[in-house]
Amino acid sequence: MRLLLVTALLVTTSGCAAFTNDAPDNADQGLEVVAAFYPLQFVAQQVAGDHADVVDLTKPGSEPHDLELSVAQTAEVLTADLVVYEKGLQAAVDAAVGQASGVRTIDAGAVAGLEPTSHDGHDNAEDGPSLGEEPSDLGDLDPHFWLDPLKLARVVDAVAGELAAADPEHADDFRANAQRLHSELTRLDQEYADGLRGCARDTVVVSHDAFGYLGRYGLHFEPISGLSPDAEPTPADLARLEQLVDEDGLTTVFSERLASPELAQSLADDLGVTTAVLDPIEGLSTETSGEDYLSLMRENLAALQEANRCPT
Repeated sequence: MRLLLVTALLVTTSGCAAFTNDAPDNADQGLEVVAAFYPLQFVAQQVAGDHADVVDLTKPGSEPHDLELSVAQTAEVLTADLVVYEKGLQAAVDAAVGQASGVRTIDAGAVAGLEPTSHDGHDNAEDGPSLGEEPSDLGDLDPHFWLDPLKLARVVDAVAGELAAADPEHADDFRANAQRLHSELTRLDQEYADGLRGCARDTVVVSHDAFGYLGRYGLHFEPISGLSPDAEPTPADLARLEQLVDEDGLTTVFSERLASPELAQSLADDLGVTTAVLDPIEGLSTETSGEDYLSLMRENLAALQEANRCPT
């Protein structure tokens, strides 16, 4: 049934492109893994190594929230050996996964343990999510779990387990790769804990509400917009932020790479403070194409230390 559905999907593209009988050079070599957006692609690639072809459904420079799948991308989901996604974040991916009968999937949000948008960041990262916690949609849950390295480490372990089950011959490699990445994420977590200790300020104004999981390092984030980077703040929101910047002596308003910096720049100009980039690492851009999750997280740490006058 899955083969018939995939065939039907591909036939619909025949009016736009000619078919060829030439098989790709890497056909039937290794596992086919589909990741919904960049942090999940990073984890899957690091764990799989040379034993899988990992496809990122969200193209570089694109917002994951806005993803629409092409017919070819839907077919990739339906034929994958493993799909790593976050249920409730990207409706198009959820729909494709719903059709992918028999395909191994990992709901990274359920594995990581999402918290409400009002969370203070003090989750015990050693405890997994309780049974029954997987949401049917995100609701008031904050989807940006990957900004907590220890939550992302949970996903690393889950990916290693599914890849080992799909390809037992290379299970030891998957587990070794996962252990190395797990250790890197644990080290990164400690860098954040040490680097953000004893700062002169703990309030950070950001473009949208994507950084709540960094709250467990003692920071308090005030977003200009809501969970979606496209949300518009009200005049009352802007007035409150202006008062906050003035009263707390903040020197920086943070913008992002994949979203328009217009609101952050306008607020900073009005208040006579500077702007800097704090990357939610939802995807890579032309500017960051040579970087990865770990380097971007460390750049974020340096930016936060400078803005909040943290001892170094």
